[in-house]
Order: sequence, then C-alpha cells, then structure tokens
Amino acid sequence: MTMKLVQRRFLKDTREFEIIDDAVYVRIKGLLKEEKLTVSLSMLDPEPVVNGSELQFYNRYKGRPVLSLLLNKPNAEEFNAFIDTLKKKITGDDNTSASVEADISEDTRAEALARNVYEEPPEFDEPGDTREKISFQPVIAERLSEDITMLKTYLDEDDIKPLIDSLETLKAEPGNEAAYQKMLDTFNELGFKQGAVLTYATYLQVLVSKHVSGKGLE
Repeated sequence: MTMKLVQRRFLKDTREFEIIDDAVYVRIKGLLKEEKLTVSLSMLDPEPVVNGSELQFYNRYKGRPVLSLLLNKPNAEEFNAFIDTLKKKITGDDNTSASVEADISEDTRAEALARNVYEEPPEFDEPGDTREKISFQPVIAERLSEDITMLKTYLDEDDIKPLIDSLETLKAEPGNEAAYQKMLDTFNELGFKQGAVLTYATYLQVLVSKHVSGKGLE
C-alpha cells in the first residue's frame, strides 16, 4: 500500500511524505537545498504530538520527534486520511482487504476522513441510560483552560460550541460534579468530531479515559 502527502509553504519549502511498505520516505525541497530521509515505521510512536502549527511523530525509543507535518495541509481531508493510514501502518492495523474496502459506502468514507489524528474514542452510553458511578474529584482548571485555548485555535469554534461552553463552565466550577457530567454528555454527542477534539485537548483525553475506566480523576 502506498500513500503520499505533499505540503507546500509559499516561498519556504515543499514537504513530501510517501508511505511505502514499512517506511516513510520524506523529501523536503527548500529554495536552496533538498533533503531526503527514510524513516522506519517500527521506530515511530503511533500517537503524534501537536507542537505549534505542526504534528510530530516521535521516536518511540529515543523520545524525540523524527517526522514533522504541517497541520491540515494541503487540506484537512487529505491530511487526516494520510495520518489515519500512517497510524494504522505503524500499529499493523491496516490489513483490510481491497474487496472489503470497495464495499464501504461513500458516507462511511466521508465519516472516516472527517476523523482527525487520534483513533475514534470508545462509545459511551446515551444520555439517560444507566451509568456506572464514578469517583469524582475536582478537575484542574488550568489544564482545562489550556485545552479550551487549543480547541479555539485549531478547530472551528462554532462546530463544537456546546463542548466549549461546558468546558468553560467546568473550569469556573472545577468541583461541580454536575458540570463534569454535563461536559461528558456534551462530548459524547460530538460523534465523529470526538477524534478531532481529542487531538488538541490533551487533558480532556485524561478525563474521558478516567470516565471509561471507571476510575477517579487525578
């Protein structure tokens, strides 16, 4: 399987990333020089990190970034599809046969492309269903504030306004269990947008995972 992503920055450089078998072939062409790099998929941590305007994949052994891609370039659809494929190649979860892929509906393809660089989160019970009681502890308002800033910076605020509002309420009342539950309900209603949200809201990832596991918050 081969997939290629080309990212251009006006008057700066062009970055080309191509996945071939078990490696990513990188070519960076600047105004005065060209660099080439081959990165083995086995050395990459499958969970990338947002660093400013870039998404970086780290060396799982040495803990340093080895691949840096411009966020949502050349567009969000192509970027998300490439990152999704790259992550699956790294984890080995890319064995879907061509015949099965051909049967996927266009609606399913569109939903998959709408997901961002994190795998789709686990499903939660619908509001009103019986919930497992969680051990609640006050959240960290400062970390919620960082998440809110990231979401407003990198996502369309209008698309996730109910979630932003619930996070703002919880930040103002970090010890309010009802506000915390409201935030979880609002997050659950995002559907495929959950993946994009968790890409930029690292503390929210912690809160959601604690909810899923039934453990208390840290």
